[in-house]
Amino acid sequence: MQVTLFLCGDVMIGRGVDQILPCPSPPHLREVALSSAADYVALAERANGPIPRPVDWGYVWGVVPEVLRRKRPHARIINLETSITTSEKAAPKGINYRMHPANAAVLEAAEIDCCVLANNHVLDWGVDGLLETLTTLRQRGMRFAGAGENLAAAQAPAVLDIGSAGRVLVFAVGATDAGIPPSWAAGSATPGVHLLPDFSERTVEYFAQLVDASKQLDDIAVASVHWGANWGFAVPRAHHHFAHALIDRARIDVVHGHSSHHPRAIEVYRGRPIFYGCGDFLNDYEGIPGHEHFRGDLVLMYVPTLESRTGALVRLEMTPLQIRNFRLRSAEREDRILLRSLLDRECRRFGHQVVCRDDAYALVWP
Repeated sequence: MQVTLFLCGDVMIGRGVDQILPCPSPPHLREVALSSAADYVALAERANGPIPRPVDWGYVWGVVPEVLRRKRPHARIINLETSITTSEKAAPKGINYRMHPANAAVLEAAEIDCCVLANNHVLDWGVDGLLETLTTLRQRGMRFAGAGENLAAAQAPAVLDIGSAGRVLVFAVGATDAGIPPSWAAGSATPGVHLLPDFSERTVEYFAQLVDASKQLDDIAVASVHWGANWGFAVPRAHHHFAHALIDRARIDVVHGHSSHHPRAIEVYRGRPIFYGCGDFLNDYEGIPGHEHFRGDLVLMYVPTLESRTGALVRLEMTPLQIRNFRLRSAEREDRILLRSLLDRECRRFGHQVVCRDDAYALVWP
């Protein structure tokens, strides 16, 4: 039997995106450059034209639901990089993302199954903001991983029952090199995120014990890792070795890496896919100057299919999209060609190719 997943990178639906939803948060910000979340809407409109508001719950996803209906994944997993809260206790970090809890229906519009929370924005509005995020997701019946009321809860995988196909276990962790403050780490009796101390052999053994405690025959185990810098294509050696070790010794079947604002290389190692950086999927960056050559407006839907008994990758399809007016639309032909070329260049370092298949891409590996 085969298991198909939908994976994507950072879903940043706070701040400017929150302002166009039916129940926006108070717009005030504590940033140096801009003082109101509404300013991000204005920047996007200046760049690409008017954005309606309020929009309906499905607006930001654009063409995504239709693509997912065709792909029919067993589980839909995102990195939710925003706090869902009314808290006013902003962390002193300069950039603070939040979405009003009443807007959480936007996640249901895309039928998201699991929200990864081990990232550098989930505690943007303090412990109160994190706890309200957890409560809101539970009230919506959504699974999450990577943060909790204590360390045991943050370590626990999200268990996604996919019927006769078995289960998908999502273990989520974050690293300080992605900007997660060490003080955000969950403690034995304190809320926080599941934070990696480092990428050492000892950390791999620790992670392997977590997986061994939960993984059963026919389970697909996903390690969702928030790591690395926002910009640039280089894959740090520590990430490369850690990803391999997760597969070799922790029985991980998919390494779902994120934090980069644009797609990075993909490697298939021992039949298991490693996504070194999935790129942003939704954000409010339209109209913000800088880093344009990385084309962060071009994003990917990753749809890997795996053999359930062995965990081996059968195929990997990717659909190129573009963020425009805070909404996901199909990428134009020229942009599809550009993004494929960039991704193919990066994947060739592992001996892989990215080829066009109709309006999508496929990864070809030895």
